Amino acid sequence: MTINFKKTYRFAVKSALYITLFSTGLVGYLTCLFFSFSYQFCLIFAFSIATFSFIVIQYRVERFIYKKVKKIYDDVSLLESSTFRNQPITTDMATLTREVKKFATDKKLEIETLKVREEYRREFLGNVSHELKTPLFTVQGYLSTLLDGAMNDKTIRKKYLERAEKGVERLIYIVQDLDMISKLEIGDLNLEIAEFDIVKLVQNVFDLLEMKASKKDILLMFDMKYNRPVMVVGDKEKIQQVVMNLIVNSIKYGKLKGSTEVSIEDLTDEKVIVRITDNGEGIEKKNISRLFERFYRVDKSGARTEGGSGLGLSIVKHIIEAHDEKIYVNSKFGIGSEFSFTLEKANRTSK
Repeated sequence: MTINFKKTYRFAVKSALYITLFSTGLVGYLTCLFFSFSYQFCLIFAFSIATFSFIVIQYRVERFIYKKVKKIYDDVSLLESSTFRNQPITTDMATLTREVKKFATDKKLEIETLKVREEYRREFLGNVSHELKTPLFTVQGYLSTLLDGAMNDKTIRKKYLERAEKGVERLIYIVQDLDMISKLEIGDLNLEIAEFDIVKLVQNVFDLLEMKASKKDILLMFDMKYNRPVMVVGDKEKIQQVVMNLIVNSIKYGKLKGSTEVSIEDLTDEKVIVRITDNGEGIEKKNISRLFERFYRVDKSGARTEGGSGLGLSIVKHIIEAHDEKIYVNSKFGIGSEFSFTLEKANRTSK
């Protein structure tokens, strides 16, 4: 560590001033008692005492404090704080106290952040293990049964192979979603930006999910009739995945004979906001802040029976943020939820 010593003269100046005032006053008083008083003599004496006191105090006290303070800097620098290590060593106690307090606060914040990350890492690894373990054991169970003799029965063989295939498909789905999130996080997933009609895109998603919604008798609808295209700018395929994931969630957690409504509104002159609203079970307030975490499920048991990788909302968030847009959640438990996100308007946007 290269020492950069920052001097302070405040203590020495004040101490020399006090000594000078006292000494000059005492000498002036004694001079009046035993000799004739001389202003010139007092001024020369005061200047001499002040200079001598300042030099002695500055050198002696500074060296003494410097040794003590340097040890504090050396001890703190062992913690490899680059910001603190680059600070000049000062013997000013107020400055030192402020710097050490700031260092301690920064370190406390850093430690707390690391604890949160470590907890998240453990939870994430546990979730990944659980998500992968379920389909793996399913596939293993069916294959083991077939190898133990069930292969000779054509009916059982076909049924078990089909179920094993579904398990493999879920594994592939999870791995693909994880791969997409990783690419989105490091900015390695290129977006193909173009203009497209968001109304037509939503209608395509409705058509794709019509059968899934009909199983729960859920009505997929717009809030109004859109007679004209609403042109926006973005990666059409990725935005379709966003809409798909959000509507799938609204169906998954929707109630029987419920509804999912999509509205497209002007937010500003440059932005539109797409709202996806359902009248399903809603989300408790304590869960909202964690909705976009990987593998986080509001319903730990029921959600898995509905399938999915548990990564849908995390992917949605990353795709929207990759477009430099915002996503919002508004939900009341037992009443329903609304997920909304913004998109940039195309130049020829009309409604």
